[in-house]
Amino acid sequence: MKRYEYSTVPLLTHATKQILDNWGQDGWELVTVVPGPNPEQLVAYMKREKE
Repeated sequence: MKRYEYSTVPLLTHATKQILDNWGQDGWELVTVVPGPNPEQLVAYMKREKE
């Protein structure tokens, strides 16, 4: 059975792609994005398979 670990990542709207690309290079997959505490911020939920 596959096992996963999860992380939440604050995203700044002006640097979203760069932040997601960095996490993706470490094996994290984007699950969803939800509004953050203010209009300039989003929160990404990420997952990756545990080794």
